Amino acid sequence: MIAITGASGHLGQLTIEALLKRGVPPQEIVAVVRTPEKAAALAEQGVQVRQGDYTRPETLVSALQGVQKLLLISSSDFADRVGQHRNVIEAARQVGVSLIAYTSLLRADTSTLSLAADHKATEELIRASGLPFVFLRNGWYLENYNPAQAAAQGAVLGSAGEGRVSAASRADYAAAAAAALTQPQQASGTVYELGGDQAFTLGELAAEVQAQSGRPVAYQNMPAADYAQALLGFGLPAPVAEMLADSDTGLANGELHTDSRDLSRLIGRPTTSLQESVRAALQG
Repeated sequence: MIAITGASGHLGQLTIEALLKRGVPPQEIVAVVRTPEKAAALAEQGVQVRQGDYTRPETLVSALQGVQKLLLISSSDFADRVGQHRNVIEAARQVGVSLIAYTSLLRADTSTLSLAADHKATEELIRASGLPFVFLRNGWYLENYNPAQAAAQGAVLGSAGEGRVSAASRADYAAAAAAALTQPQQASGTVYELGGDQAFTLGELAAEVQAQSGRPVAYQNMPAADYAQALLGFGLPAPVAEMLADSDTGLANGELHTDSRDLSRLIGRPTTSLQESVRAALQG
């Protein structure tokens, strides 16, 4: 059986969808969720829905019984992400999972992004556990940008300068996770540096939104502190605003760019383009 933690989230649901498309029987998929009621649609498809809370280790041991392969989707809780991951890893070790795949961050072991520290620490915990593993080092998501909002406001805001980002869609990263979990001879210790085939600047993003929306849209480059304040003004929580501003600073320095092509090779097709992403976003 293959288990997905955080399975009611966007990435989790897309990964299960990708597994089903790859021919994995629904009864062989375990959706580990904190609130099973939120995964009713998965249960209706025949997927096993089990209650498992990152903060309650006893629920994780029960949820992973009989599981051979596990996708640990990183927690969105910035307060104690590593502690929550430790609980999942220990539960996986206790039940004898044969492979753990982890959604990490692009070049997590060397990245200077504030996001990277928790991912690096989690990778170290997995290595120390002795479990066979695969690291899916995801780059930036195309969904992190909001073309519709940019078209309405006439601006893309950021602190990335002329830095290029190798963004890909959430569905691309989900397809990569499904591929890694279903490869018959997935080598333990494999590390995938994942990102979109076509990197772009935020200025190019603004130009694409303008071209497709027919409205004037410009990229407004800002100091990181000002960008964080702007994000706070949009209603984002302070930790998220600070993380996004820091990530843009890293983007300016090449931290979110890769030419590895690991993602397109793993999923067997080109990654979602900027043009496709903007078109889909503007169409709602």
